[in-house]
Amino acid sequence: MSVPDLIAPPAPLRAVAQRAECAARVAAAHPVGRAAALVARGIRAMASPTMIAGTIAEATWVAAHLVTYPLGLAADTNRRSAHGYGIEHLPPVQRGLLISDLEAAGTPILLVHGLVDNRSIFTLLRMGLMRRGFGQVSTMNYNSLRGDVRTIAARLAEEVEALVAETGYERIHIIGHSLGGLVARYYVTRLGGDERVHTLVTLGAPHAGTYTAYAWPSALGRQLRPDSGLMRELRRPAAGCRTRFIAYWSDLDEVVLPHENATIAHPDLDALNIKLRGVGHVSLPIVGSVVHGISTALAQLDSDGRTVTAGVSLLPRPD
Repeated sequence: MSVPDLIAPPAPLRAVAQRAECAARVAAAHPVGRAAALVARGIRAMASPTMIAGTIAEATWVAAHLVTYPLGLAADTNRRSAHGYGIEHLPPVQRGLLISDLEAAGTPILLVHGLVDNRSIFTLLRMGLMRRGFGQVSTMNYNSLRGDVRTIAARLAEEVEALVAETGYERIHIIGHSLGGLVARYYVTRLGGDERVHTLVTLGAPHAGTYTAYAWPSALGRQLRPDSGLMRELRRPAAGCRTRFIAYWSDLDEVVLPHENATIAHPDLDALNIKLRGVGHVSLPIVGSVVHGISTALAQLDSDGRTVTAGVSLLPRPD
């Protein structure tokens, strides 16, 4: 008997192993199997110190958000409020933005939340933007349980037109978290919203779908699956789109799987994808590096929607 024969497993065991390997390949080819593989990969990756710290921070922010969630159900009492043109009451950072670029400081910013959420997720982001001199920051609440991406996008179109009429600005900025970012992209690229939106910032939006949507048995859940009819529609040409896009995505996002599906890859869209390390899905609108990056981007206005001033970085900086 040769040496290979001595160390080789018995024929029955080899047959079992071959069947197991075949079953694994079949499972990996199925969307649910791919989702399970992605979850397993994410669990292995979470062993690094950065991921552990990010997971702890995510758990902390989730707990804090649950406390503030009921407050987000109330009306937006600060909606469309502005400080006017006086600057004596402003701190130096706000005063500097108003002096350097009055249009950038005054351009309205609309915040759009994600699935089963409300405007409370933007509490810290909104405060951060206003501290940096942006005077018109408003929010939009909607019920994601009663519609799908297309109907919510139509509602967003109405909200934008109302905001334009009330403020006098013909173009605004939108910041969308999770589903809110995808809804805003649909509005911009499929409903002609690029005429109204100068910059769209998305935070963990499933631009190419997410395998976690298979756990959401509804019309909306089916739209959020990779290669759904909605995803194919978003891949259609969008020639001449005037809006610039900034997409934040994270390697610790527990909602968008695979994580790279939160990036924008479309030949007709002017998109900057910014990767974050160790930032959970709920933490995306909260961490200081994101607030800094968004503030820097929106402080740079230009006629064709491109970024920005030489030497200015939108990449994350340490908090």
